[in-house]
Amino acid sequence: MRLGRILHIVHKEFIQVLRDKRLRTVLFLPPIIQLLTYGYAVNFDIKHISTAIFDEDHSRESRQLVARFTSNQYFDVVGYVESEGEVRDLIDRNKITAAVRIYPQFARRIKTGHQGPVQLIVDGTDSNAAIQVSNYASTVINTYSQDLLRERMQRLGAAGDLTAPVVLDQRAWFNPNIISRYSFVPGVIAMVVMLVSLMLTAMAVVREKELGTMEQIMVSPVTPAEFMLGKTIPFVIISLIDVAVVFAVGVLWFQVPFRGSLLILLLGTILFLFNSVGLGLFISTVSSTQQQAMMASSFFFTPAILLSGFIFPIYNMPLAVQYITYLNPLRYFIVVIQYLFLKGVGLDVLWPQMLGMATLGVAMLGLSVLRFRKRAV
Repeated sequence: MRLGRILHIVHKEFIQVLRDKRLRTVLFLPPIIQLLTYGYAVNFDIKHISTAIFDEDHSRESRQLVARFTSNQYFDVVGYVESEGEVRDLIDRNKITAAVRIYPQFARRIKTGHQGPVQLIVDGTDSNAAIQVSNYASTVINTYSQDLLRERMQRLGAAGDLTAPVVLDQRAWFNPNIISRYSFVPGVIAMVVMLVSLMLTAMAVVREKELGTMEQIMVSPVTPAEFMLGKTIPFVIISLIDVAVVFAVGVLWFQVPFRGSLLILLLGTILFLFNSVGLGLFISTVSSTQQQAMMASSFFFTPAILLSGFIFPIYNMPLAVQYITYLNPLRYFIVVIQYLFLKGVGLDVLWPQMLGMATLGVAMLGLSVLRFRKRAV
């Protein structure tokens, strides 16, 4: 074994790897983009929680309590509501994550030595976020209650009642027990759909290149659109079967409730497949080997999960990153599938997500067909 021979082989491999412009891009660009994605998207400290106030007392004490939430860095009070129905509508449409309800006679009960009830309503669709929001709200309420108790002790001395003046009643809508699998199983369905459709489709066209049959297809009467459809329809069917299997396991085995419409779920899945299949086809047209296609698919798959809101809430990301998430079809599909499972909403609530997936899907499929047509010419 000679060191010189080994160094010559190493030198040759470096030249061979770095000679390919596409491979250079795959080697160096994805780590940088993934680092930026992790750095901005991965944030376990939830802040700026959109909150509504349902004040039924309208007293000085209730306004003092509301001020504790408005001056807190974790809560953003986005508005005041007058009924529980408004709270439900705002949560259904993902306008708020939590609502603070101050019951009538709140101030009178505190002044007479009784406990003033306050209710926290949390969207339980995201179990991890719901737990953190509940903990933050408990801290705010407990601090306010301790301040009131301290004032009472100073005013009445040792004879003062040591009972906490304010008591918090917490309710997690759509997931009362905040069971984590109720949130994660629907998200897993979305990831399975994207993983299967993206990976299989990304290698579809590249396989023809490596087998040497692409030239025969290009000189045949088959149009680029026909070729694309013929390549993608099998993977769409396979993805739909995977959805059915994972759906059945989630509902029957893990006992995750499904409260929505199966037809709307099918429509949302098909619209999402337009995006993942279109992206896979585009990767196929710009890749020379199946290895490059696999690496490119992984490069898109990981940021798509991080920027979907499935693991980390989107409202907790920097504003610029929040705008980027609108280009991520998984963001819309996660909302569709979680809301269908846990909230049971219809198209009147989910139409923005459906429209977003349809728009991105048409654009991605069109771009893939144009790219393939250009290569064919």
